[in-house]
Amino acid sequence: MRIGFLYNHDASHQVPHTIPIAAALAKRGIDVEILTSSEAQRAVAQALIPPNVTVHFRSLRISAASRAADHLLRHVAPFKRIAILRENLDLFRQFDALIVPETTSTLLKTRFGLTAPKLIYVPHGAGDGAAGFQPATKSFDLVLLSGRKVRGRMLALGLVTESNHAIVGYPKFDQLNLRPPARFFDNDRPTVLYNPHFNPLLSSWYSLGRKVLEWFAVQDRFNLIFAPHVMLFKRLLHTSIIHRKARLRPRLPRHLRDNAGMLIDTGSDRLIDMSYVQSADIYLGDVSSQIYEWIQRPRPAIFFNTHKSGWQASPDYGHWALGEVIGGFDALPAALDRVIAHPDAFKERQEAAAAETFSMTDRRAGERAADAILAFMRPA
Repeated sequence: MRIGFLYNHDASHQVPHTIPIAAALAKRGIDVEILTSSEAQRAVAQALIPPNVTVHFRSLRISAASRAADHLLRHVAPFKRIAILRENLDLFRQFDALIVPETTSTLLKTRFGLTAPKLIYVPHGAGDGAAGFQPATKSFDLVLLSGRKVRGRMLALGLVTESNHAIVGYPKFDQLNLRPPARFFDNDRPTVLYNPHFNPLLSSWYSLGRKVLEWFAVQDRFNLIFAPHVMLFKRLLHTSIIHRKARLRPRLPRHLRDNAGMLIDTGSDRLIDMSYVQSADIYLGDVSSQIYEWIQRPRPAIFFNTHKSGWQASPDYGHWALGEVIGGFDALPAALDRVIAHPDAFKERQEAAAAETFSMTDRRAGERAADAILAFMRPA
């Protein structure tokens, strides 16, 4: 059996969500090939594969004409991702299954007519946003989910059936205990993690992100880690087809980088390996699914509702029940005072949400996912 793990994105953040499954399958003697569309993805994958596990790596290429078109279109459309799929069909046909952490890969079936291999989906995150619950999910042969919360919503929306999914836990957590939390500041101040999304409608960065950084730069009560979604600084123009919105990303003032109480990271691998999530004391964000990685160890959270959403009735904002929701920058100082005074105010809600979101057993999620894949590919 030959199984490919396809990483086809502008960044590397999806790799940690499925690479533990690749290692688990390879340890069982399965022929596993890691297919990457960038050198950065390959480097992250190689770092996460245990040294005693044998997998094969292949870099995916596109034509010179496609590279030129991508250079012109990458800021407004995922041209390269689609070209990768279109121009590697003969390679993909050689696999029995492709494991993917995103839904663009369903174009292999719906646009390019590929009938083999089997497509197996492991969502890269366990958040609540509408982007994680799209109709494209119906095109997968098997969907592996983190827990009851995501399964319930996908079943209710008709995105999965009772027979084409399995709950396996959250493979990214298989890496959690491999290192102690890092210490980023030489003081005992509480550290705030500011984690804005890139979505042009939902993110707080466009309207008030600079104000947030400027405020932290001149106060002396808190450290700040500015660690946005890894895609925010990959593009200058961000678009959302779902929300029919496009915005230019405000630039980061250079002077803010030289502050001993602030760590600004717009592109390192620490954005995707949970280093900052494990180390900080207070979460500050908007709609990133990273909040669910945060609540594995319950701590205070504050969310910006900058687009004035009536969020309470929408499942897309379920995570906003896990902390305090504020409407703008002026409410931030008082909100920080409240979480310092009452750090456990949302602890019980966070614990309950974590239990619903992540199925945890005495076996690693990567191993459980490997079980589900082999059971699907080798039915009794």
